[in-house]
This record gives sequence, C-alpha cells and structure tokens, in this order.
Amino acid sequence: MDTILVANAGSSSVKFQIFGIEQDGSLKRQIKGQMDGVGSRPRLRVTAVDGSVLIDRTYESETVHDVTAALATAGAWLRDELKIDPIAIGHRVVHGGPDYDRPVLVDQTVLARLEKYTSLAPLHQPYNLAPIRSILARYPDLPQIACFDTAFHRGHGALADHYAIPDYLYTEGVRRYGFHGLSYEYIASILPQVAPQVASKRVIIAHLGSGASMCALSNGRSIESSMGFTALDGLPMGTRPGQIDPGVVLYLISEKGMPPADLPNFLYRECGLKGLSGISNDMRQLQESSDPRAAFAIEYFVYRASLFAGMLAAALQGVDALVFTAGVGENSVPVRSAIAEKLTWLGVSIDADANAKHARLISRPESRVAVYVLPTDEELMIAQHTCALLSKRPTSSSKHERVS
Repeated sequence: MDTILVANAGSSSVKFQIFGIEQDGSLKRQIKGQMDGVGSRPRLRVTAVDGSVLIDRTYESETVHDVTAALATAGAWLRDELKIDPIAIGHRVVHGGPDYDRPVLVDQTVLARLEKYTSLAPLHQPYNLAPIRSILARYPDLPQIACFDTAFHRGHGALADHYAIPDYLYTEGVRRYGFHGLSYEYIASILPQVAPQVASKRVIIAHLGSGASMCALSNGRSIESSMGFTALDGLPMGTRPGQIDPGVVLYLISEKGMPPADLPNFLYRECGLKGLSGISNDMRQLQESSDPRAAFAIEYFVYRASLFAGMLAAALQGVDALVFTAGVGENSVPVRSAIAEKLTWLGVSIDADANAKHARLISRPESRVAVYVLPTDEELMIAQHTCALLSKRPTSSSKHERVS
C-alpha cells in the first residue's frame, strides 16, 4: 500500500502521521508520532492507531539538533523499522501570503516565495519550511505538498480583507489573512455528516488551544476570522496577546526603550496567558492553580472569546451553531461553560451534564444556537490535499525517490 507522510514541524518538535492510500483512493491512518525536545532532550514517540506504543526512545541532543534532523531521524526509523517508504509528504505551512490560496506542490520557486513570509509567522514559518528545504535538496523528485493555514480564508470579501491603510500596502500583501484554516476546513467538511441541520447555515467555530482563533462560516465558507495579517491578532493565546492597540507597540519602543528587534520575541513568546498569569501558558495548569492571577487569565480569555463571538455574529447577521474544537475547546469543560454563559444573549444554552461528558452536542433542546464539541483533524486535511494534488500530476515510469 502506498503511503503519505504528513509533517507539522515546530521550533522544538515535529509531529507526523502516516496515511495509507486504499485502492478506492480513501485514506487510512496508520500511525501517529512526535519528536519533541529537539535540541535539548530529543524524544521520539510513535503509536499505532489502537494506541499501542511502537517506539519511545530518547536521543542525544547533538544527534537531533534541529527540526530537519528530527524529521530525518523519524523518517529513517519509519523506513528501517516499519518498512514505510512514503510516496509524498504533506506539510503544514502557516502562511501562504497573497500568492497561495490552495495547497501547492513545492519547488525551489515556491519555497523562495514562502520564505518571504517568515517575518509574518516567526513562531511557525521557518520551522515549517526547514524540513521542506532539506528534503527538496536531497530528494528533488519526492513530491512535497505545502498546505496553508491561510488558504481557507482567502475567499473573504474585500471589507473583511482590508485594513484602513493606504491601498498600495494591500496590493503588497498587507491584509487580513486569518489562520487555523486547515482546522476550520476540516470542521466545515464534516458538518454535513455530523450536523446536517446547521452545515449550510451560520456557524461560529472556536479553535481554542495554545494558539486560538474563531471563524465565521456561512454555507460552509469562511467569511470572517478573528486573526489578521499575522497569527498575533484576535483572541489571547498561550504566549501571544491577541488584539492589541498598535500604540502599545509604539509605547514600548519610544517610552520603554525596547529595541524593535526584541518585539517579536516579546509579542510571540511573553504575552497571552503566560504574561497575564505570570505562571504558565498552559490552560490546564492555570485551571489547577489556586493563584488569583491564573483565575484572572482564564476569565480574560473567556471574556475576549465572548467578545469575538459577538463580532462574528454581527458578520453573519445571526448564529445558528457554535462549535468548540482544538485542545482547550475539546477538553476544557469550565472554559466551554463560561463562554456559553456569556453568550446566553445570543440564545446559547448548554446542558451541563452533556458538557461534562464531552458529548458531541452539548446544547439544550430549547437552545436557539446548537452547540457542538468536535475534534479537529488538520493532519487528515493535509493528507487529503496531498492525495488530490498527486492525482493531478502526470504519471512517470520512474519511481519516486523516497525520504530517509
């Protein structure tokens, strides 16, 4: 069976999954893995679909010193131990800029264009692209597909897409992109099956995790998002501030003497829940803490989420369904409950028992807004896009080079 490797590379970890391609073209997930602690205490852990552990191994830091080495190490283990030799690799790439509104087969020209957007997503883009660059150099005939978190939102209308700045900047690409598009695309794709009564109506999806945003769907299409030009905007996140007056940035430079070069690290790594609480960027740790600063950080997160739900409701001119997804959205009973309570004015009413059980539908029968908890699956979306692009490529009598 041919297989596809799906890779999601971060600054200190690489998550990956293997999907088998069935004869009818459908995809079957085979394994899930992660190499974390890259550069410090690398650890490769891989599980089968039934949850059984296939490997749990640590490495010397100099052996797996960056994400490129991490993916190469994982690839070698897949090839040598499991005899898995993928015919293509699908990559999550956070920013596609104005150039890419759909997945694309990566070559050197595409890679060069994507590298231009590194400053717009410094937490993700350089690490997304590093393994692509290495594999492209070593195995130029192995298809690599870049799937973008911005692509799902590229159909936004001009009003949602623009900032109130001179038009030449919009032409250059300074516009509201939106992110977490692969997650939203997956939820939109399954709504016709899991909630057909609302799939074509007005839906707000709350992707709540360490990175957090919200999206307004109308008839399954994104029409507005809480995020904009970069992944800093919108909701407060684990270490990012969310919506912030640009004057705060000017103040940090002019009055506090912060060097402009220090701003990316401050805004991407020192703010959000971490900055508010002074304790942690992890919602689980904050919920377990008795420190009032932790409680305030959670309350702030809930408050801002409810504000953005109101904004998206205005964009949709009403709401028929609310969907919680991602790590916090799927797992935090208190956060879902608190957000729902602040949205009673919209007609949201949830069943406490259903919420506590993480049921798929957690709203009461009389609720004017149906409320769902749906696990997201960005990796499956990447695999599907990769398969679709492979099927459009001309066939060749030569066998693809493999990753190792």
